[in-house]
Amino acid sequence: MPNHLSILGIIHTAISILALFAGAYCLFSDGKIIPENKQGRLYVLLTIITCLTSFPIMKTGHFTGAHGLGVVVLVLLLIGIYAKSIPLIGKISSYVQIVAMSMTLFLSCIPAIVETLTRLPISHPLASGPNDPLIQTGLMILTLVFVVGVIYQLVKLRSKKKLSDTPDSEVKFG
Repeated sequence: MPNHLSILGIIHTAISILALFAGAYCLFSDGKIIPENKQGRLYVLLTIITCLTSFPIMKTGHFTGAHGLGVVVLVLLLIGIYAKSIPLIGKISSYVQIVAMSMTLFLSCIPAIVETLTRLPISHPLASGPNDPLIQTGLMILTLVFVVGVIYQLVKLRSKKKLSDTPDSEVKFG
């Protein structure tokens, strides 16, 4: 079976894979995606390029839910990047940043799962479409990993904030 991806589709796919790996690297190295550091900036850049290259790709000839997902990811990136400078958010800005940045990675994984399982192997894809039970199971597992991961990040941040709020005289060393 021939490759059904356009040149733009191939470029988009390659960049999106790099973005997913960059996001995963951020989570494993820093425990969260930090848009201010080098790894986080790389993730943000690759994710923006992924979203922008997805817009001209239209199998159906019109705007789809996948394109809407790209718009949501771009908005969440903006929120994650600028959360700490939005006065309205204030004390919870670090929490908002964690949720927004993690959500961008979660949402980016949805088309990755759907497209991979409906295209590979090329000769006989594992799934027939987005409603295939295999894809639905994959998305449920992805959602569970996302929820557990975000809760873990938020609890870890809360613990860190509590420690930093403790006066030096109350901190016990050794």
